Parts: sequence; structure tokens; C-alpha cells
Amino acid sequence: MALKNKVNKSIETIHHSDRGLQYCSKEYIELSLNNNCKISMTENGDPYENALAERMNRTIKEEFGLGVTIKSKLMAKLLMDEAVLLYNEYRPHLSLNYKTPNEVYKKSLTTTCEARDN
Repeated sequence: MALKNKVNKSIETIHHSDRGLQYCSKEYIELSLNNNCKISMTENGDPYENALAERMNRTIKEEFGLGVTIKSKLMAKLLMDEAVLLYNEYRPHLSLNYKTPNEVYKKSLTTTCEARDN
């Protein structure tokens, strides 16, 4: 369906999936490569790796409004840069006790340095 609805066939598409048999089949790989579709898969079939990618894709689309067609690569890059900045610097996460990823990261650096110095 994605290939059928693709407007500009010359623009590379990336499809991320798990390592399901249907995505590893010779027919699927040939179809993808013949239609300028790059294949991205989890490394070892790790379901958490794919779940993380899916979760981030959903967050980007729903929370940062990037679930629409973007007119240029430059605009896509600028919007992604802004989304990553907001996600890491300003968006508190329930799983991080309502801290941002960068707050947790900076604290871990401080803790690591203090432990090393003692």
C-alpha cells in the first residue's frame, strides 16, 4: 500500500520492521529494493528494540505533529531537530519520575563522576 501510494517513486523510503519471516523473504526484499525502499530491521529480533522505535514514531507523529506530509528534507530535519530538543529537554516522562531524559542523563554523569572521584 505504501509503495502504491508513493507519489515520488525516486525518493527513498525506509521501512522498519521486526525480523518476521514475511519481511525477510526473498520476494519482499526484491520488491522493496526494486521500489527504492530501504529495509530497516531490529538487530537480533529483540522485540524491545522494535517497540522503542514504534513508540518514538508514535510520539513524534502525535505529540509533535509530524504525522503529515512534509514538503522538503530540510523542513523534515528542522522539525525533527525541534522534536528531539523538546523530547529530551522539556518533556517530563512518567517512567523517569517526571524528569526529562537530559535531567536524568546529567544526574547519572554527576553520580558516575562522584563515585569515580571517591
